[in-house]
Amino acid sequence: MSLPVVAIVGRPNVGKSTLFNRILGRSLAVVDDLPGITRDRLYARVEWTGAAFLLIDTGGWVPEGGDPMDGRILDQVFRAVEECDLVLFLVDVRAGLTPHDAEIARHLLRTGRPHLLAANKVDSERILPDAAEFASLGLGGSPHAISATEGRGIGDLLDEVVARIPRRAAAEAETGEIRIAVVGRPNVGKSSIVNRLLGEDRMIVHEAPGTTRDAIDAPLRYHGRRMVIVDTAGIRRRLAAHPNFEFYAMLRALRSLESADAALLVLDATAPLTRQDQRIARMIDDAGRPCVWAFNKWDLVEKSEKTADRLLKGARQTIAMQDYAPAEFVSALTVQRISRIPERILEVYAGSRQEIATPELNACIRRAIERNPPRAVKGERPLKIYYATQVRTAPPTISLFVNKAQRLAASYERYLARELRAAFGFAGSPIRLQVRTSR
Repeated sequence: MSLPVVAIVGRPNVGKSTLFNRILGRSLAVVDDLPGITRDRLYARVEWTGAAFLLIDTGGWVPEGGDPMDGRILDQVFRAVEECDLVLFLVDVRAGLTPHDAEIARHLLRTGRPHLLAANKVDSERILPDAAEFASLGLGGSPHAISATEGRGIGDLLDEVVARIPRRAAAEAETGEIRIAVVGRPNVGKSSIVNRLLGEDRMIVHEAPGTTRDAIDAPLRYHGRRMVIVDTAGIRRRLAAHPNFEFYAMLRALRSLESADAALLVLDATAPLTRQDQRIARMIDDAGRPCVWAFNKWDLVEKSEKTADRLLKGARQTIAMQDYAPAEFVSALTVQRISRIPERILEVYAGSRQEIATPELNACIRRAIERNPPRAVKGERPLKIYYATQVRTAPPTISLFVNKAQRLAASYERYLARELRAAFGFAGSPIRLQVRTSR
C-alpha cells in the first residue's frame, strides 16, 4: 500500500523549503534568500505519531511569471497538487495577504483537493493577530500560525496533517528498494534520462546548465523490483564563481552518492571526456559504489562500425580507475537503449553483493601468484601471501594476510584485483583489498 502524499505549496520565498527541512529534522531542501531556488519536486518520507506519509517540497507558485522557467516550475507544482492527498498551503504573515495568495487559493478551491492553510514567519506573539487576515481566502477556518525557522507551532500543524490524511502504519511503507544516484557533469542529460526511465516529465529539463539543484528522489518499479532514482545536481569542477546554493546542491549530490546502492554515471557521447568526468568517477569509486556508464546523446554521434568500440576503449583509458564499469550508449531524446539501464543496474547491484567461498578465493590467488609472482625487492625477503578471505560485500572486500604488508606494491594489488574480477565477475563493482601482516 502506497503512503499518503502531502504537498507544500505557496508563493516564492514564503519558507516552503525551510518548513520541509524543519519537519524532516534535517537540511534536505536547498534554502537561500534568493527566491526560486526550489525547482523540482523534492520528496521525503515523514513519520509523526505513528503515521507515515510522503512530503513534497515544491517550487514557488508564480501564476503569471514572465520568466519561461516560471511556467516549468508551475507545471511541477500542478503535478504535485494532482498526486497528493493533502495540500499544505503556506503563506507569509510578514508580507501580508497578496493577490498571488488569492489566486492560489482560488485554484485550490477549483481543484477540490483537501487543503490546510499555514501562516509562516509568526516569530513572536506580537504578530500573531496578523495571521487572521488570511481567513478571508475562504479555505475554511483560521490558518495555523507557525514559524518554520524557530519550530513554533510545527507539532500542532503535523497533528492536523495526520488527522486529514489516510492513516497507514509506518510498517506498511515499502522497504528493500535499490537506490540509484544519477551523477555527472552539468547538462549531460541526467534529468532527461530519469524522465525517460520514469515515463513522465518528473524533472525539469532545460538547456541551461544547473537546472537541477536538489537531489531528487523518484520511485520506479522494474520487473517487480523497487528502485529509487536520485537525480542529482551537476557536479562542477569549480564552484567559486557560482552562487552558494550550487555549492550546497553539490554537497547534497555527494551525500546522495554516499547513501546510494549503485550509481549511473552519465557521460556526453558528443564531447571528449574531461578531468571532471574523471573526478566524478573517482568519487563513485571512493564511495565503493557499483557503477554503470551511460553515454548520452548517442543519436547525435556520427557512427561507423567501430565507433562505439573506439569511444569505450578511450573512455576506459581516460577513466582507468573505473574501467570495470559496464556501459550503454543511449539517447534520452530518442529513448534508444534507455530500457537497458535498469537491467544493468541490477547486474552491478548483484555484483557488489557477491560472496566468494574462501577455498575458491584462495585457489584464485594461488593461480594468480603462479602466473605472475610478486617481484622481490633487493635486500628484502620476498613477499608471501598466506591466506585470503572475503570480509564484506558492497563493495566486495578481501583481506590478504601476508608476511609484510609494506612489500605489496600497488601495481600488484591492481593485478590481483583484475584476476579476482576475471575469475568471479563482481560486475561493475570496485574491489577492495585489505593487506594485513601475519606471522
